[in-house]
Amino acid sequence: MSVTDKTAADAKGAASNELMEMLKTVGAALLIALVLRIFLFQPFTIPSASMEPNLLEGDYIIVSKYSYGYSHHSIPFSPPIFSGRIFEQAPKRGDIIVFKLPRDSHTDYIKRLIGMPGDRVQVRDGIVYINDKPLVRTREGEVVLDMGGGFGQPATRYRETNPEGRQYVTYDFGPMGDVDNTGVYVVPQGQYFMMGDNRDNSLDSRYPEEVGVGFVPAENLVGRAQIILLSWNRGVSIFKPWTWLTHARLSRFGHVLK
Repeated sequence: MSVTDKTAADAKGAASNELMEMLKTVGAALLIALVLRIFLFQPFTIPSASMEPNLLEGDYIIVSKYSYGYSHHSIPFSPPIFSGRIFEQAPKRGDIIVFKLPRDSHTDYIKRLIGMPGDRVQVRDGIVYINDKPLVRTREGEVVLDMGGGFGQPATRYRETNPEGRQYVTYDFGPMGDVDNTGVYVVPQGQYFMMGDNRDNSLDSRYPEEVGVGFVPAENLVGRAQIILLSWNRGVSIFKPWTWLTHARLSRFGHVLK
């Protein structure tokens, strides 16, 4: 072998080794990211106004996957490789929870946990009753919500207190909404009753599973929403970098959810 041939062979071998090292590094990084996503944290973007005023469209949140243990929904694409939950921990009433829609295991929803297994939940004139006791709510004033297309919807802002003493703010358009007066929902064992904080603009457990959410099985819980990492107003575009600053809601960055 000539000196030229040996030099070319050495260069080819070095390039091959460098490529293998790069592939190993990328593979290790992807594996670490997958493990973190399955067992610790997962990001989600809020796509609608159903959880206003606590979550806004355009909020980028972090969900803790370990809060309630793990089910097959903890794994990307929800492969049905096992049933039930591993290291299960029961959620607490008032938690903001990401879950898989019962009728479609590939769709993520986010709502607040209102009813625990065995509870009797009912809505009367817009007020939530749990086991025949109304949730205390204090009126905090009037707001006009942006519904898009230049249309504003008047709403009342309330501070609601659940039986465990946890407080959060809700919006209500008035007592004449489609589900402001309901029958009694008896929450089955192993399932939960979810509602949006924007009470008259939320498809949730007040609606049957065929059109809304219905009862949510414990197996469908993905994790607890913990923090708003980033947030942008409508109109931000990945292709317009200047909008990342001009449309940023800086006051919401790092906001811890209650």
